[in-house]
Amino acid sequence: MDRDVLTIARGELGNTENPAGSNRTKYGAWMKLDGQPWCMSFVQWCFAQAGHPLPFRTGSCSALLNWYKANHPECVVTTPQPGDVIIYNFGHTGIVESVPGGKITAVEGNTSPGDSGSQDNGGGVFRRTRSMSLVRAYIRPIKKEDDMDQEKFNQMFKTAMEAYRKDLRDNDSGQWSREAREYAISSGLFAGSGTTPDGQPN
Repeated sequence: MDRDVLTIARGELGNTENPAGSNRTKYGAWMKLDGQPWCMSFVQWCFAQAGHPLPFRTGSCSALLNWYKANHPECVVTTPQPGDVIIYNFGHTGIVESVPGGKITAVEGNTSPGDSGSQDNGGGVFRRTRSMSLVRAYIRPIKKEDDMDQEKFNQMFKTAMEAYRKDLRDNDSGQWSREAREYAISSGLFAGSGTTPDGQPN
């Protein structure tokens, strides 16, 4: 499976705990943390469903951020992009959807649908637009398409072999053998296949 994480997250909008106030969701059950605050479980679940599971499995916002700082600090960025993991300064997380004029819009689990109600334990998946002053960090996760795959390997191998074969066609023999080579070719003793880059017999 290889689907955009925001497509997955948007498809979950409106999902709520069952029963209300229980912290019980499919995201928490998947993380084996059912009954506990689940904003990070939601983020982890979305990335896994999209085919890009986060490299550190945790239900803690601080633990995920600290792992990236220690292992992949280049993934902790200052300018957000859609699909980044957002870590708020009040112990909450979500997935960045857009950056509208000095604010940040994210799809978040375990929040409330508006400004009323709990912001970090609200019981549902909702789209929220918040002030950037509430942001602690943005994480741009490592994705598997950054790794070598068969198509990339094939292209790399083809390029290397073409260069290698070109080197073999250069016929950069020394002058000491020139007379013997010309005799062998003119007498038909042997002939190579094809020509060198300058059109001479190979």
